[in-house]
Amino acid sequence: MREQVFWGWGEPGAGPMLPAHAEPFLREALGVPGGVVEAPVALEAVRLPPSTLPDALRADLAAVVGAEGVRQDRAARVLRCRGKSYLDLLAQRAGDCEAAPDAVVRPRTHEQVQAVLGACAEAGAAVVPFGGGTSVVGGLEAERAGFAAVVSLDLGAMDAVEAVDERSLTAVLQPGLRLPEADRALRAHGLTLGHAPQSYEWATVGGCVATRSAGQSSTGHGRIEANVLAVRCATPAGELATLGVPASAAGPALRELVVGSEGVLGVITRVALRVRPLPAARRYEGWVARSFADGVEALRALVQAGPAPDVARLLDETETRVSLALAAPGGPARRAGLAVTRALGYGDGCLLVLGWEGGGGARRRAARRLLRGAGALPLGAGLGEAWAAARFAAPHLRDDLLDRGVLVETLETAASWTALEPVRGAVAGALRGALGRPLVGCHVSHLYPTGASLYFTVLAARDRDDPVGQWRRAKAAASDAIVAAGATITHHHAVGRDHAPWLHAEAGPLGHELLRAVKERCDPAGVMNPGVLLA
Repeated sequence: MREQVFWGWGEPGAGPMLPAHAEPFLREALGVPGGVVEAPVALEAVRLPPSTLPDALRADLAAVVGAEGVRQDRAARVLRCRGKSYLDLLAQRAGDCEAAPDAVVRPRTHEQVQAVLGACAEAGAAVVPFGGGTSVVGGLEAERAGFAAVVSLDLGAMDAVEAVDERSLTAVLQPGLRLPEADRALRAHGLTLGHAPQSYEWATVGGCVATRSAGQSSTGHGRIEANVLAVRCATPAGELATLGVPASAAGPALRELVVGSEGVLGVITRVALRVRPLPAARRYEGWVARSFADGVEALRALVQAGPAPDVARLLDETETRVSLALAAPGGPARRAGLAVTRALGYGDGCLLVLGWEGGGGARRRAARRLLRGAGALPLGAGLGEAWAAARFAAPHLRDDLLDRGVLVETLETAASWTALEPVRGAVAGALRGALGRPLVGCHVSHLYPTGASLYFTVLAARDRDDPVGQWRRAKAAASDAIVAAGATITHHHAVGRDHAPWLHAEAGPLGHELLRAVKERCDPAGVMNPGVLLA
């Protein structure tokens, strides 16, 4: 079984690293000293409390999944302690695993999941569902107060493709199936999920559904919830299952209770998804807009006029500068950057990547005409292909940045086209006010006729005395700015623990109470992922 390192992203020694020329850029832009200033502790140095799992509960769990399905070893507990947010990684790198689960349980069937939940509810043990471990919003650290123990329910053994209907373009998948493995299995049928978030290498089908994930080609293929036909969910109160029909008018869509529920109601054990034929070709190309505002207008015209691409990413001026500074030397991205500086009036322009998957010829030609009319300059396929080749690199690079004493984190939202620029300004201003001298880059992606998402990347010199407080203050300021501007507290990262204090403002008092009522009915003992979603 492949497992990530407990303190970062990916496997030891794997993945891309920062190029040498990135270091002087970071010194000049952020004032960091240069070189490695902090390395993660070794596994044997991690602070891990003794397991508090009651013997009786351990026996009950072993009776359900077998003795080999209940792990309490150091590696298993430490790896499932937290997700991959900046604060998660700060704690993991420092060896703080005081919040680690007391046991890791690996069921293989829906019935076993149901029995595990029943045993934990009776014993008063909290249950944290675990898929790929890629949460960036504190979705994997359960509250301990009032619980006999914390059990990590690892769904990695539930990784089968149960059925594929090539004629209907649907597939029934188990929750622990990682996205690359799902695509590999579907490829034998000439099909693909068409869902590729930046966490693609490790994210699971169940995790994507539980967090309302959006993939990089969601403009063309839709977010995950647009492709969910049916779910099966085990809850402490029983099974919740929906019918996998194309559409239904039989009341409110109950699957919507499960999609985005983040493990607070129960555990997703099966998902029926729309899939799509493998594209005959994929084409990605680079453009540059004179300004962020010009690029936004071009994207709005694309999605409202019809010829929108499947992938669209517009980097603002700061993110363009940072991306070129961290790009591989001599690569297409840096050559494109030189082209930008040579082009009259585009010296501080904004890079734009567009991608078409499948035919897309007519759409692409129409889009090119519209973009040229809007003043955008084509940079060719090299930049687009460079983006496609490195599309999952950012989480790997973050490990290098953390070694160098850099605060590096992301946050996202979505707003209408009219509100997009004011929201960007408000959030960037809040982050700069809290952090002093950060680099705050932003890009637009996931286009809709009514608006788009905004994705912020923040780099700053880490406060060595209080790094946690430094980011908490910045995150709170940014979240307050998002809510005040009327944007969503999360477009695709989910709520977790980090966004839970702001969900009340978005859902409203009655909406919040309705969510609590559903949880109380599905999880009367309150053992499912406590502290997540509902603060």
